Amino acid sequence: METLQAAFLWLMFVPLVNPAPHLQQEPFQFDEYDTDVSRGSLIQQDYEIQSKDLIKDGTNVSLDLSLRLQGDDSQLDVPPTKDTNLPTCLLCVCLSGSVYCEEIDIEAVPPLPKETAYLYARFNRIKRIAASDFADITTLRRIDFSGNRIEEIEDGAFSKLLLLEELSLAENRLIKLPVLPPKLTTFNANQNRIKSRGIKANAFKKLTNLAYLYLGHNALESVPLNLPESLRILHLQYNNITTITDDTFCKSNNTRYIRTRMDEIRMEGNPIVLAKHVNAFSCLRMLPVGTYY
Repeated sequence: METLQAAFLWLMFVPLVNPAPHLQQEPFQFDEYDTDVSRGSLIQQDYEIQSKDLIKDGTNVSLDLSLRLQGDDSQLDVPPTKDTNLPTCLLCVCLSGSVYCEEIDIEAVPPLPKETAYLYARFNRIKRIAASDFADITTLRRIDFSGNRIEEIEDGAFSKLLLLEELSLAENRLIKLPVLPPKLTTFNANQNRIKSRGIKANAFKKLTNLAYLYLGHNALESVPLNLPESLRILHLQYNNITTITDDTFCKSNNTRYIRTRMDEIRMEGNPIVLAKHVNAFSCLRMLPVGTYY
């Protein structure tokens, strides 16, 4: 009897042979500076795994429902899409008063934050600019609509933009110019379909700060009238200009008049022979670039 009890006690204290190793799960590590992004990635991975399992079972569950399975109603870091119904600062990039809406295939000007000073909406599908697009955005200083499909700009679209200094409508389908705001320093309408009748006689006269005017690669038959004294650079290359007068750049009744600020005029690619209009350049410090013979 004592022998049996001793054997039993010995078996109780002898360690098991080849015990199973203890599995220690490594905890997830999140970078302190990118916690939200890491969290969003993990949720997306989890969603993909669940989607595969649900497809195997023949069940169809939408993205929104699957995300709700995560048990968290907070906003997730969903990559931006081309859905134009999204709020502007999700569809575009908003940063310190600047809004970047480039190459996202929008067809209209999106609603802008009221503090917007710089709008870059290049290379989209915008066809029309309405007066209501900027009615409440009086802080704009620069707008760039280059590379769109703009055919029409509603009257008064830029009339309330009293701080606007730079406006680019290059590479569009305009046949006429809108009324321009008074403080413009740079206006670019290169590569449109603008004819001379599409520019009002006094379109530039009151723009006393305008220094850079780009109207190259259009269909102009003549140089725009009443160019402001502030103008430094004028590009009119590759139009259909056939004639100019002594008052186009100078003043025929004042032989002492000199355009001191004008540094460059480009007129190459037009059918006009500039040598036939010598008096038209008498007030300039440099001759225009173009054909002279």
